[in-house]
Amino acid sequence: MTASLPHQTALPHEQGGPAEDPRHKAKRRALTLLIIVLLIGVPAGYLVISANQSRNSGKDKEARYSATGLTPGWPSKVQRRLYEVTVPHPADPIASYETNNWKTSRLYVEFRTNSAGLDSFLEAMGVRREELRKNDIAIGARDRKVSGWNFTGPGPWWGLTHEQKNPAPTQDVVVNLSDPANPTVYVVSRTIP
Repeated sequence: MTASLPHQTALPHEQGGPAEDPRHKAKRRALTLLIIVLLIGVPAGYLVISANQSRNSGKDKEARYSATGLTPGWPSKVQRRLYEVTVPHPADPIASYETNNWKTSRLYVEFRTNSAGLDSFLEAMGVRREELRKNDIAIGARDRKVSGWNFTGPGPWWGLTHEQKNPAPTQDVVVNLSDPANPTVYVVSRTIP
């Protein structure tokens, strides 16, 4: 006797059970899409914002360091120590500018002080006021062009070059004594890296 097999009918969706409601399917797909956007889109957006901030920061630094001429303010303590430029107290206004290349690094500093401040500045450099020479524009044409200084106003102008053996810097100094009580000092200190 042969056993008869019960009649088999195809089950919906091969797995059985009723078909999924199209509204539920749409909600599930929307939720999946939202999760993908959150997992990928948010970090990608953060990276774009971060990259723009970094690029803008680089542009700000580039603009600041590629500027020519002096900018108002004290040179940093590191610059003053490295270039051996001791700005006296009182000194106002003060402006500075640093340049660097493979051959020479220079710090340009300009300030106005009083008579005692001038003596203090020169002493800290290792020279005396008597070493200043009248009408000696010790700062060369190249450095005048970079700094924007043109020693053509009323004087008298006094200057000196304080040469030192490497690695100590060499300083070129020009002093405007048109107001002896408040001299203006211009100094270029250069080092060879």
